[in-house]
Formats: sequence, structure tokens, C-alpha cells
Amino acid sequence: MVSTPPAASAASAPPGRRGADPAELLELARGGAGGDRRALARLLSIVERGGAAARDLARRAAPGAGTAYSIGLTGAPGAGKSTLTGRLVGDIRQRGGGPVAVLAVDPSSPLSGGAILGDRVRMQDYALDPGVFIRSMATRGHLGGLAAAVPDAVQLLDATGWPTVLVETVGVGQVEVEVASTCDTVVVVLNPGWGDAVQANKAGLLEVADVLVINKADRPGVRETKRDLVQMLQLSDELAWAPPIVETVASSGEGVGELHDAIWSHRAHLEAEGGLEARRARRKAEEAARLANDRFAREVADQLRLEQTEDRLAGGGLDPAETADRIVAAVARRLAGPER
Repeated sequence: MVSTPPAASAASAPPGRRGADPAELLELARGGAGGDRRALARLLSIVERGGAAARDLARRAAPGAGTAYSIGLTGAPGAGKSTLTGRLVGDIRQRGGGPVAVLAVDPSSPLSGGAILGDRVRMQDYALDPGVFIRSMATRGHLGGLAAAVPDAVQLLDATGWPTVLVETVGVGQVEVEVASTCDTVVVVLNPGWGDAVQANKAGLLEVADVLVINKADRPGVRETKRDLVQMLQLSDELAWAPPIVETVASSGEGVGELHDAIWSHRAHLEAEGGLEARRARRKAEEAARLANDRFAREVADQLRLEQTEDRLAGGGLDPAETADRIVAAVARRLAGPER
């Protein structure tokens, strides 16, 4: 009797079994809110782990992506991004905007790699809504407030039928501008009276902001913060799109409707001017460059270990510049493959 090959066994396994391969899981997860949530969760776990399986999954998902609209919410810690994200999800749902997926990026422990997942706790109001999917992702030490896997996770949610994807970042400082390479519309959230406007300008957030939000607008200092933002925007080069400044109180929901309108106005502007396709093409090019850099960095690290150059450098017997030239040449030969 011929035994069933492992691949066939995996393919015939019921949904949720560990043996199911990524291709089967991807098919199960298609259909947005109507897809298999467990399959989608397992696919996102593959994306988070990275490696060859994640790259293979990204290749499988790419042909089915390209229709979802992604919105990034970023800003300083404590600005109320999680509450605002939850309110925005509710507003989209109430307006009949279809299913919504949320990627909430949490800071992770430098020791264990675990995350508190506080953002997910704050959005429990939508845990039972079949049209909302919330996934917390840990930064895993990746500077910039975005997990390295987020671009692939957004693409996966797109390919499985989620028309709107919100990405809420952890807010860790200047490198937070990385969110701009992941989303179609970037919302920068500030608070009144905390000097956030100046800090945001230093961090370069105003350069990538498509919509500016002054959250907790029931506190003193709103007028001054708005004045600072207007002045800073006036110092910028003339832009085709002037970021609107929206005042919100996320705890009560005040101003969330205006935020929704501002986001969709920006989307309409991009689509009318052909900027959406251009922005997505630029994003793909930047992602390709990042992946190429990451691969080359891994190859260089492997070559360093292979040649044990660290020990030779420590002994003073080798010139670092000469060593770098030799390593780059060796990696280039290996990446080029055997001559034909």
C-alpha cells in the first residue's frame, strides 16, 4: 500500500490543522470577513516569522493584491492613537465601508520579544464584529515603530479581500516616518500643549503627513498647536495636497467623522490625479530595495563568519578597507552564481 505524500496529507487536512500548507491557507483565508479567520491568523504568523516560507507566501499573495486601501496612524506615544483607531473603525463600519482589518504594532520586550498588546485590548468593542479583524504585531526590535513584516502583512490582508486596512504604529520617534512607505494615506496624531508640533517637525512626520489630527482637543492648548502646525506647513514647499488639520476627542468620538472625511478626500485626490498608482509603485520599489539590502547584509555577515575576519582584524593583521573590498567581491560572485 502506497502511503500518502506529506503534501497531500496537509492539503486534505481540515482547516486549522498544523499540516495545512500556505497555499491552502491562503485559499481558505480569501473572502475578507467571509474567509477563514484561523487560516488568516496562521498566515500572518508565517509572515511575522519571516524566512523562506514568508517570501514564498508573499509571492503567492502578490497577484491577488492591489485593491485594498491602507491607512497609517502614527504619532507620539500617548497621543491616543489606539482609541482613535477604534473610533475610526466604528465610523467606517457605520457608513457601510465594508470589512476593516487592523494591524496594531506594539513595542516588544528586548529580552523575550513579547508584546503587551495594549492596542488590541483598547479595541475589544469590535471583537465580535465579523467585519473587523484585529491583529497585534510586535516590533521585535525593529526600529521605526513598524514590524519588518508589516508591508507583507498589509499585502496579505489585501489579497484575502479586506478592502480597508488600518496600520496603527507604536510611535517611537524620528524613524516613525517609515509608516509612509507602507500606507496610502498617513495620519499623524498630535496632542495640544505638549510641544508635539515641534517634535513632529523634527522627526520629519509633517513631511509625510497626509492628514494631521490634534487629538484630545478638549484640553487647553489646541489653538496654539494648530497655529504651530499651520506655520510649519507654510514653511514647506508648495504641495499638491495641503494636509488638513482635524480636531478630535477620541474618548467621546468627537471629530472622528471629520477625520473619516479628510482621509477619503485624500484618497479621492490621489485617485483623481493618478497619484495612488504612483505612490504604490514607489512603495514597491522601496520595498524591493530594502529586501535587496537585507539580503546583501545577510550575505556579508555570513562571509565575515566564514573567513573569521573579526579575529584577524582584532590582531591588527588586516586592513578593514581591504577586507571590505574582498568580502564584497566574494558576496557578489556568490550572488551571481556559477558561470555558464
